[in-house]
Amino acid sequence: MHFLTDTTWTELYLLAVAFVLCALIGIERQVRQKAAGFRTHVLVGMGAAGFTLVSAFGFSTVLGEDVNLDPSRIAAQIVSGIGFLGAGVIFTRRDVVRGLTTAATIWVAAAVGMAAGAGMVSLAFFLTALHLLAVVVIGPVVRKIPTRDHNRVLRVRYLDGAGVLRDILALATELGYSTLILGSRRLERDGLKLVEIDIRFKGRIPLRTAIPSVNAIEGVRQVQVRSDDEQEDDEDVS
Repeated sequence: MHFLTDTTWTELYLLAVAFVLCALIGIERQVRQKAAGFRTHVLVGMGAAGFTLVSAFGFSTVLGEDVNLDPSRIAAQIVSGIGFLGAGVIFTRRDVVRGLTTAATIWVAAAVGMAAGAGMVSLAFFLTALHLLAVVVIGPVVRKIPTRDHNRVLRVRYLDGAGVLRDILALATELGYSTLILGSRRLERDGLKLVEIDIRFKGRIPLRTAIPSVNAIEGVRQVQVRSDDEQEDDEDVS
């Protein structure tokens, strides 16, 4: 057993490549304040690279005519294991799934680490570049493309004085929406004092996802979807 071998410097170089590239991915996640940030992605990438290096170089001393080496076996186990780690950052709240992008970046970090560990430096660099291009450059552009919800507002009718508006705004924040109140009116129906507001929900999650949760808030009497031109063919979803 020797501390330095013929492949030591190659191994350290490839491990450093994995560290640098996965650090770039992790920094992007950290800046966006995601659940898995710099440390997670660096550790995943270096771990994948380390396992791949062990698979490629770690058993060279036992090779012989009667011993064959299949480096792909460890690589296959890395792919299976990363699936469990990625699932750990995915969670569901009020029927809204979050963390899918972060889980996907963990997969990419593992792939970058494996590519670097296997000596495929150009592939590792290209994977990192494409990831940053997709998430940092193309992603924000795609989010600006108008969706079917861009001209829709929710008209919510609720009991006055019951703190319902506060609950609606808190729910919107929890689901990842920003809100804009376009107007409000006071009404009286069947002896009850009501407030009717038009509120716009802005976010990446489809508006239909928020409607059942808004409708379930105590004190909400009716929820309608309306377009900006306030046509009469409202869609009553209460």
